[in-house]
Amino acid sequence: MSENTSIEPTDNGLHVLDESAFLAATSEAKGRYGRFNLAVIGNSGVGKSSLVNAVFGRDLAEVGRGLPVTRGVNYYHDDSLGIWDVEGFEIGSEVSPAAMLREHLETIAKRPVDEQISVVWYCVHATSDRLTPADIAMIRELDAAGLPVILVLTKVDWNKNPISGKYTVSKDLEQFVAWLTDPHDNDQPITIHYQRVILTSTRDRNGKGSGHGLGELVTETLALAPETDKDAFRIAQRLNLPWKRELARPIIAAAATAAATVAATPIIVADAPVLAPIQLGMMGRIAAIYDLELKTMMSAGALAQVGLQITGQALARSFLKVIPGAGNAINASVAFALTTATGEGWMRLCEQVHTGKLDPEQVANMWGAYAPAALDVIRKVAQQKIAR
Repeated sequence: MSENTSIEPTDNGLHVLDESAFLAATSEAKGRYGRFNLAVIGNSGVGKSSLVNAVFGRDLAEVGRGLPVTRGVNYYHDDSLGIWDVEGFEIGSEVSPAAMLREHLETIAKRPVDEQISVVWYCVHATSDRLTPADIAMIRELDAAGLPVILVLTKVDWNKNPISGKYTVSKDLEQFVAWLTDPHDNDQPITIHYQRVILTSTRDRNGKGSGHGLGELVTETLALAPETDKDAFRIAQRLNLPWKRELARPIIAAAATAAATVAATPIIVADAPVLAPIQLGMMGRIAAIYDLELKTMMSAGALAQVGLQITGQALARSFLKVIPGAGNAINASVAFALTTATGEGWMRLCEQVHTGKLDPEQVANMWGAYAPAALDVIRKVAQQKIAR
């Protein structure tokens, strides 16, 4: 057992667990996944903050620690997400927009590795009918710096067909998108290096709803992100839960295998807490995937209380009671099933917090509703037998 994980008996024979394994695993996972850095470029009022908030669940100015790097550029970040907010450029400035952006990119290039830009969202209001010469020059600067650019048309006014459910846009916007697909000036082609054009809105025309085009934006951003930054983006974004489950399930499987190894020689129920450090480590890593900072959400006592609930003692007892001849010992199959069921229950709870459906302060109180019951463990054991 880990030396930094202490277990003390309580009056009811169960154990209160030191939360060290949970917190250490969360910290390790965050360090391993790193931070995804997005540059968002566009004029004031184009909807940059709304776009970031819709995709990541954070406002630009509320992402975390703000760092005013230079005039016109700010960097906001927390553990999983960094936002380079590059303001638009005033007409009539003595320095050209392209030259100013080049200076900004040179400034950013001198920052630490974990602050370097992965993908750029270049935001243009959907009511525009052309990219300005300044826009074109700046996109070319971004391309020269080797940065993938998504041209994001913001505040699109969508029309939804009540019968087919299909979304359409105005003729003017259709013409603008057609021009962006084949940009030209007086029939002369213009080379502009952006990877995709994506139409977005964060609200419907009545200021309600969850917008449109955001899923496509998230998918394309992941596709363009460097391989080393993809997992960080999956963690930072708030729209695609299946991506997070894909990251969490291998962690559950690894923890279940580790628990089965510990129980290769059957352990008596009284010693079930030896599985708890494995389970708490699993839970800490899953919390990191859902971008949850449970250390600030829950007191040490609350974390320890969750630890008490998942030590396996009570659940193992209830499980063994319904298995004739099982005796008083946990074998590898039971340990594997206990840990798998615990991981899946914790993943569901994290999703509820992550999507705002569960108050973080209620995690300790609500874990009982997500913790596996004996029937869940029986099913997992049966699935193992079928798989074999």
